[in-house]
Amino acid sequence: MVDVVVSGTGVFTPAYSISNQELVDSFNAYVALYNAQHSGDIAAGRIEAKVDSSADFIFNASGIERRYVMEKSGILDPTRMGPQFAPRADDDPSMMAEIALDAAQSALGEAGLTGSDIDLVICAASNHERAYPAVAVEIQALLGAGGFAFDMNVACSSATFGIQAAADMIKCGSAKRALIVSPEITSGHLEWRDRDCHFIFGDVATAVVLEAEDVALSPKFRIVSTRCASQFSNNIRNNNGFLRRAQDQLGDHRDMLFMQNGRKVFKEVLPLVSGHIADHLNGCDVQASDLKRLWLHQANKTMNDYIGKKVLGRVPDAVEQPNVLQDYANTSSAGSIIAFSKHSDGLKRGDKGLICSFGAGYSVGSVLVERL
Repeated sequence: MVDVVVSGTGVFTPAYSISNQELVDSFNAYVALYNAQHSGDIAAGRIEAKVDSSADFIFNASGIERRYVMEKSGILDPTRMGPQFAPRADDDPSMMAEIALDAAQSALGEAGLTGSDIDLVICAASNHERAYPAVAVEIQALLGAGGFAFDMNVACSSATFGIQAAADMIKCGSAKRALIVSPEITSGHLEWRDRDCHFIFGDVATAVVLEAEDVALSPKFRIVSTRCASQFSNNIRNNNGFLRRAQDQLGDHRDMLFMQNGRKVFKEVLPLVSGHIADHLNGCDVQASDLKRLWLHQANKTMNDYIGKKVLGRVPDAVEQPNVLQDYANTSSAGSIIAFSKHSDGLKRGDKGLICSFGAGYSVGSVLVERL
């Protein structure tokens, strides 16, 4: 069976960045407006007053210092608290396709390829801006790629699940060269008025080129093994969907955005991910000490520190387990790919590393790679 290689990666970073302090200043202004508008109900005990946030609270809770976004002014407007995107005509490229194309061109350039060389496109992301036609098929058309394309959503594990799906298709001969793109416009699914989560996410797009080794012009890593797992949980959920309009619930839309029970997620996901990685390594006869790099899902620094220590049996250093969280925040499925793309230097031929993502579902995906 043919080996599958990673021959290129790309990252699109939006033009706008929001620091924790900017975010807090906007949020606290919103809180002041809300509390003033509802002062009577608050005084009567009918509703609770909203509480200010702080930059220190955000950093201590997450390790995040700033995040990139596609649009900044609407998010920082205390009377709006959300991005404001200009509508696009159906004949114009969608925003997801546009940023995916940017990341894809970088990945293709690194691989020495053009869009016409690709015969499989997977748009693997936690949200898709429309039900159909598939965003992946739009990206396929914009690239001039052949073959076939489809969308995939496994929340924060979409990119690693997409890599496994593409690798399996290449191994069985369904495709020769695949592009997995993860355009994550998470600012659109975030409730910016919620103190517990308004700081979590940022926007980005990533791309990964996979090829059969026998056709690759510039292979970087060989995929040694992939492993995916899922188990159902409601602790991270978004109830937005096409049936909602038939349930007469459109007026209350908080649950149509990102929601999570953070404490339960910490308690349940950490052992799930650590066990998944250990099982994956054991199944490949690879020791944890063989890993030179851990490119983990960029959701929370405390989570990553725990997983890294559990996997390696010691505290990993910053080179072994690179973080991009402080600059990008949680970018859903793209986070581990950003870390992989930006922090793969310094590895020698034969060195092994592990890409791992985890999130709603619950879902966990891991990709064991070896430097070529």
